[in-house]
Formats: sequence, structure tokens, C-alpha cells
Amino acid sequence: MLATIRRTKQEYPGQFWLMAFGMLISTLGSSMIWPFLMIYVSETLVVSLAVVTSLMTVNSVTSLLFSFIAGPVVDRLGRKWVMVISLVGNGACYILMSMADSLPAFVVLMALRGAFHPLYQVGSDAMMADMLPPQKRSDGYSLLRMSNNLGIALGPAIGGFVTSASYSLAFYLAATGLIAYSLLLAIKARETLPVQVGIEKIKERFGGYGQILRDKPFIQFNLTFTLTTITASMIWVLLAVYAKQNYGVPESLYGFIPATNAIMVVTLQMFVTRWTKKRRPIQMIALGAFFYGLAAIMIGFGAGFWTFWLAMVVMTTGELIMVPTATTFSANLAPADKRGRYMSIHGMTWGFASGIGPLTGGILSDTISPHAPWFAAGAAGFISILFYFLLSKQLRNNEINQPQSNKLTPF
Repeated sequence: MLATIRRTKQEYPGQFWLMAFGMLISTLGSSMIWPFLMIYVSETLVVSLAVVTSLMTVNSVTSLLFSFIAGPVVDRLGRKWVMVISLVGNGACYILMSMADSLPAFVVLMALRGAFHPLYQVGSDAMMADMLPPQKRSDGYSLLRMSNNLGIALGPAIGGFVTSASYSLAFYLAATGLIAYSLLLAIKARETLPVQVGIEKIKERFGGYGQILRDKPFIQFNLTFTLTTITASMIWVLLAVYAKQNYGVPESLYGFIPATNAIMVVTLQMFVTRWTKKRRPIQMIALGAFFYGLAAIMIGFGAGFWTFWLAMVVMTTGELIMVPTATTFSANLAPADKRGRYMSIHGMTWGFASGIGPLTGGILSDTISPHAPWFAAGAAGFISILFYFLLSKQLRNNEINQPQSNKLTPF
């Protein structure tokens, strides 16, 4: 075991482990509050679920806008300082959110969070692709997910008790984790922007989205991935409110549901990734989508904590299969000088999904029934499977859809 740990440590650069540690402490803090954020807003403002979920749409709109901006900025100015600014900005938003007491205040803060978040995500994904060769990216993204989810494994379980006592304390702990990680990056990290991407290519970088939008396999894949992610966004955003309002599941108990997701990722991700690397990526992503759709349907038929917990186990199974595979698939399509923009487009899938899914779910809940959102989410997951198989058929003879373990280069 110790030999395996030492060998794994030596396979990745020191900055990779710096990112993994920083992600752990920042996620540990922020995950004490984000699973319960919609509950906090709902109880603070005393408004309908549709109004609460509309804040996620505001968040998503600014997230999408700044994802477009983040790609060229990351490709021109580098990854490091964009990531630092994002972390500090998100930390400040959490502090201000603890003081907010009106709908306009929450609208502004959710918009700011939407602006800051993609800056880190795009920078981080690009930095990872810079540091690791194509054949190691799948494992690398999986290891970072394990670090992220180790924080999530502890955060919501602790946060359930912290928020029961004081939401303000939870907000400050979230801010502390994010700002601490920003300091680590500022002091210890080096810039990874490829040297060959020079000043003479600035004009091309800012005009490079046209070329990316003409990359049909990449765009078709990410449109379909957005449909799948709608299912996930509805579960992550709405389930806590749904469970509490309809079945009396308190925050202190609900915290163990997202914690289960995190524990599964920490303990199982590398084993699952080793299995998925040997298979065609699009087919693996389609399999993950099946588990997402099944989880949503289970919630629709469920009636309490244990059903919701089991649905999270099912969805996490799909997540283990799908998320690192999808990130690696997108990263391997990206040329070095456009890596930031490719990853920004991929990152927009969550922005689109969280803007569409929770708002649609809130409207369905208010106008039809509290169960309606889950059947809609399940339908989105299952429909996306069809589109994945159509894309897989188009890519059958294309090397980008070959098993990662059979490839020495990205193309």
C-alpha cells in the first residue's frame, strides 16, 4: 500500500498535489453551506420554490457569460492568477451572503458567484491538461475529483449540524477554505501556460471561438452532455428542499446524502476509472447517463430519507463513470493554444443545466406536483442516452472515441 502511494505521488508533479490539497480544504469549507443554500434562501425570504430556483438561473446566466470570457483570458494571461481571483471572489460572496436579507441582495450575490466560479474551473481544467500527458489525464482528473469529494464527504455532514446552529458560521467557514486555497496558489503555484503560445497569437485566441464552434464532435458532445447534466443539477439543487418540505428530512440528516456521494468518489473513483479507460468514452458516458435518469425516477417514487439516499448511490455510480471520462474527452480534443476556451465550453454545460433544470423543476413543482420535477429529470437523462449513441455511431472509426488505454497521443 505504501509503495503504491509513493509510486502514485511520483507519477504527478508537485503542483498537481498542491491543487489536490487546496481543493480539499476549499471544498471542505464550501460544502458545509452549498447543499443547504436553497433552504437558507427559502427560509430567509419566505418565498416560493420557483422564486428560489430562479436565483440559480441568475447564477447560471452570469456563469455562462463569464465562461466565454474566462477561456480567452486563461489562454492569454495564464491559469494561475485567474484561479486566485476566482477563489477570493467566491469567498467574499459567501461572507456577504451571510448578511443578505432581501431578494435583490441574493440576486446580486448569486450573479457574482456565477461570474467568479467559471474562472477557477476553466483555469484548473486547463492547468491540469497543461501538466499531464493525454494518457494520464483521465487518472489525473479522477484523483482531483477524489480530493474534491473527500472534502464533500466531511463538509455536508459537519455542515448539517453547523447550519442547524448558525448559518453565518457555515458561510464564514466556506469563505475561509476558499481564501486559504487562493493563498496557497498565489504563493506556491507556477504558471503552466504553454511557452509556444506567444504574444503573436493574441488576436487568434480572442477570435478562436469560431473554430471551436465548427468542431462538430466537440459541440455535439457537449450539447448532449448538457441534457444529462440537467438531471444532475435538479437533484443537487432541489432535493434538499424537496426532502425537507415534503418529508421532513432536516439538514442534520440530509447532510449524509451528499456525504455518501463524496465517500463513494473517494473510495471508488480510481477503480472505476481504470475500468472505463479500457472502453469507448462515449459509451461509458451514455452508461453514466442511464444511472442519472434512474436516480431521478427513484426520487419521484420515493417517500423518505432512505429512498433519497439510495437514489444518490445510483446517481453517484453514474457520476463515477461519466464525469472524468467527459472531462478527459473534451481535454483531448483541445489544441494547446485553445485549451482554455475548449474547457470553458465544456464547463458551460453545468451553467446551462443549472439555469434550465432547477427553474423548470421549481415551476413543475409549483404548478403540477412536487413529484413532477423528478420524472422530467429522469426523462432528460434517458433521452440523452439516445443522442450519445448517435454520436458514438458517427465517431465509431474516429480515434477520439477509442479506449484511453490504447492511445499514446490525444488524437
